[in-house]
Amino acid sequence: MIRALRARRPQIGLSISATTRSPRAGETDGVDYHFLSEEQFEQRVRDGDFVEYADYAGQRYGTLRSELEASPADVELIVLEIELQGARQIRASMPEAVQVFIAPPSFDSLRERLIGRGTDSAETIEQRLAVAHDELAAQDEFSEVIVNDSLDAAVDALDALVESQLGGAVD
Repeated sequence: MIRALRARRPQIGLSISATTRSPRAGETDGVDYHFLSEEQFEQRVRDGDFVEYADYAGQRYGTLRSELEASPADVELIVLEIELQGARQIRASMPEAVQVFIAPPSFDSLRERLIGRGTDSAETIEQRLAVAHDELAAQDEFSEVIVNDSLDAAVDALDALVESQLGGAVD
């Protein structure tokens, strides 16, 4: 969804998250994620380098403050692709942020999508699904909810939301 949205709106930046998980096939450090060891991640937490961070399905993820501060001048809006713990931290520290919950059409469809990706072990998928129960129950915390039933329709809904935030400006 975010890739499709950014193709439509080049003035949108995407914050690259940091993680302690190992890179998947084809992922590049500094492009897909900032891959950190547990020790590096913990040191950056102690140094106050994260605007949000969380434990998710046995790994750690976070948004580095430098990702938000170093955005190019032509970037009008930065998207953070984060989970529930991080969203709650952002809501507390940046109440002006617009938070959008992207929901699957059903729990079963989420399971099918995770399995169909073929990127995670069965154990990791089960960990993600266990977390998903709590996350799905929390969608009422978000001002905006988009159900990703059809990719095109979901991107259209997200694009309309962005247009309302940017005042319709498209490069």
